[in-house]
Amino acid sequence: MAVRDDEARAEEAAAREELARLREEHRDLDNAIEALEKLGAGDRLQIQRFKKRKLSLKDRIIFLEDRLTPDIIA
Repeated sequence: MAVRDDEARAEEAAAREELARLREEHRDLDNAIEALEKLGAGDRLQIQRFKKRKLSLKDRIIFLEDRLTPDIIA
């Protein structure tokens, strides 16, 4: 039983680390998109790729947040 608890804690810690990394990458992409759009010289295709990556990161972030949030039965 203790081994299972340790594994669960290790999985939760790994998920939290991934979540932090994904949030940081999401913020970085947001800043990059904003900078490219401000300059006006940004490659539209590159901006679209950044936005698509940002959306996929957001989906993964939501998935991890849901997994880490305990279910509450009302």
